[in-house]
Amino acid sequence: MRSIVSNVIHLLYSTVLSRILFAAALIVLAQYLNAREYGMFSVALAFSMVMGFFTDAGVSNTVIRESSKTSANIVKLLSSYIKLRLILLFGTLFVSVIFIELFYEKEGLKEVFYYMLVPVITGLALQNISITYFQMVEKMHNVGLIRIWSSVACVVFVVIGMLLKLPVTIIALLFGFSYVLGGLYSLLILFKHTRVHLREAFEKKILFQLSPFIVSGLLMMLLPQLGPLVLEKTLLLHYVGLFAIAYRIPSALYQVPGVVAGAFYPVLFRYWNSGDREKHLNLNITQLKVMGLIGIIITIPLFHMSTEVIRLLFGKEWLSASEPLRIVSIVLFLQSLSFALADGLTTKGLQTRRTCIQLVAVLLAIVVYYSLSLRFGLYGAAYSVVFIECFAVICFWLANPSWFLIGKRVLLPYLVTGVVSLYVTSSFIDQSIFSAVLNLFIILFLPLLDGELRSVILNRYKISQTQQVLQYKIKEKRL
Repeated sequence: MRSIVSNVIHLLYSTVLSRILFAAALIVLAQYLNAREYGMFSVALAFSMVMGFFTDAGVSNTVIRESSKTSANIVKLLSSYIKLRLILLFGTLFVSVIFIELFYEKEGLKEVFYYMLVPVITGLALQNISITYFQMVEKMHNVGLIRIWSSVACVVFVVIGMLLKLPVTIIALLFGFSYVLGGLYSLLILFKHTRVHLREAFEKKILFQLSPFIVSGLLMMLLPQLGPLVLEKTLLLHYVGLFAIAYRIPSALYQVPGVVAGAFYPVLFRYWNSGDREKHLNLNITQLKVMGLIGIIITIPLFHMSTEVIRLLFGKEWLSASEPLRIVSIVLFLQSLSFALADGLTTKGLQTRRTCIQLVAVLLAIVVYYSLSLRFGLYGAAYSVVFIECFAVICFWLANPSWFLIGKRVLLPYLVTGVVSLYVTSSFIDQSIFSAVLNLFIILFLPLLDGELRSVILNRYKISQTQQVLQYKIKEKRL
């Protein structure tokens, strides 16, 4: 049990820290590039991340699955995984070149693609080989080291490119090279812990039931990257850059409620698998309330003070992104709810429903991004993000057999209060700082008025106090 807790802690801190460093690198970069260059960089990065998925295609999940069996041959599994990853890597590079040549013609964009794509997906492939091995042997601290090292290298190389006043193409190359360095570092750690025997026979079991992992993994990867990829076809790259800036901040801050979700996830599984349906429902409702509160609290300053946030982080040259940020910030609140609702489905064994909703959301996102941005420009793109997340919240909610209770106890009071308070306070108070403070006070009254959540907090406080008293008495006896 202690090793499990330790592994979870390592994964949580490394994920949060690496994402924060990654977001910081992109924020710093925006202060150097103009909107058009940042648009090109963002489109190339989104494309690289999507194609990077195909160098794995869900195989890491089946490898970890097979490694958990008592008869597993870790050396053989690792050897088979490396062989398959190399084949997928070269295949992905080949297909990527064809896509770039066929679909991307804007001036300068193709060059940025090539400078970034090859090192990024190569580095990702190398990193994931080592990460998968350390997940197999449950040494998550090494996973944390790999992620953090790669993120630090990313920040360092971006800053070097800025200090040397290099063009966007070379900065894209340096950005990609940081992934290669992360990959080489991960291999160095890997070779310190094990030997790789590529002459081992290929383990065909890692291909068994691979398709569900391909579909679910692709959908999770694709949806956050769709914006820049679709908007490149409908907007000038200048506006794609502004959209990327507006979307970058909420996507980075979402790691906070995401960490909270990780604490509820295993307990929800345990309650459902033990047959305690009522405890599962009550805990999922508590999760929704807690994540919803965290989501709206983070949303408030971005919504009311979007201009100040843009000016502080990016400079006055990017103030055109302040209104899109104000619109997109609502997604933080909606994602906090949709994530918890989706967890409720997965932990009930309704993963198929979750996957189907994600598939429809991806297809809908392509249509909505294209049509709204074509008609309303940058604002249409921003509202597309909100529309897609509203669709996800509604579908995840209605797909749950306990939809009525969830709607009555959480969505109706929390969602309505959160959204209405945002618009009411901003409509009647011109000063952004005062409207943000007033909005925050309104939201903080929610847990006080919610008897269920209040009792959970009080019970947790009483348990904590009791534990402290017992620890104090034990210390007294020892003395």
